[in-house]
Amino acid sequence: MSAPPHDARIVILDTLGDYPAPFSWEPISDIAPCDKHERTPPDQTLARAANATILLTNKTPLPAEVIGALPRLSYIGVLATGYNVVDVAAARARGIPVTNVPEYGTDSVAQATFALLLELTNRVGHHAEAVRKGRWCEWPDFCFWDYPLIELAGRTLGVVGYGRIGRAVARIAGAFGMRVLASARAPRSHDGIAAPADIDTLFRESEAVSLHCPLTPETRQLVNAHRLAGMKPGSYLINTGRGALIDETALAEALESGRLAGAGLDVLATEPPRPDNPLLRAPNCIITPHVAWATVQARGRLVDIAAANIRAFLSGAPQNVVNA
Repeated sequence: MSAPPHDARIVILDTLGDYPAPFSWEPISDIAPCDKHERTPPDQTLARAANATILLTNKTPLPAEVIGALPRLSYIGVLATGYNVVDVAAARARGIPVTNVPEYGTDSVAQATFALLLELTNRVGHHAEAVRKGRWCEWPDFCFWDYPLIELAGRTLGVVGYGRIGRAVARIAGAFGMRVLASARAPRSHDGIAAPADIDTLFRESEAVSLHCPLTPETRQLVNAHRLAGMKPGSYLINTGRGALIDETALAEALESGRLAGAGLDVLATEPPRPDNPLLRAPNCIITPHVAWATVQARGRLVDIAAANIRAFLSGAPQNVVNA
């Protein structure tokens, strides 16, 4: 591609710091001068973005008033698949393309989905910690377990949202010998892995339900008291999608009552959670801190795709545009 305009300047509003096994931002910083910030409070967004022609954000909001106050801005890149942090209509009105990074975490999120389900059914982490605390040393028998251990083969997994991640989860479920039902916004023909089902049938017939649909006004609190009551007793709920897909109070009550055998959640409606979130105290509820996407490999792909998006924009052929 041709060299970037001499006045191009990239600002990254939230790199999220150097977590274990940090990755390089060089694929992006090699394109043009780049200012990186670990996190940006809303009251500092304008000051930090003032000179940006290319602005990258992960979770820092870019509402209409911010976009309107940045006259040099010509491109917004979201360092994630979801782009609800950006007022895409306001950007479109300014002629500013907004891009996202699709697909980078498909395999990582699918893997995390089964990590949660397997912890609920095999309790590997719990029993390993019990051994570390000396309980096996003190036990009179050659083995012990605290929870029923559940085999996945022959059980039904309901996949809500049959996009790339949903299909990856279905393929793994098939390898475990599970029957798979799938519900999607757009009807899909049978792919030999999952059988299509309407949402209520899926919840009613599945022993485990995994959420992979986008958060929209229609899917907000899709999992409510009514749907939880319709699930088979002893079922599991997994959410690596969006926290607000679930009515958290209703789920906590279903876990407290024992109707559900467990829930595995990587996302919550408010992140970080408030200390009074009922799911933090609910029994048989495993919560990980929104890390399903964050493998070393997925984070590297994210940066590479974000850099490719910028280069495509600078070459006059933008890709992964969400507000065209």
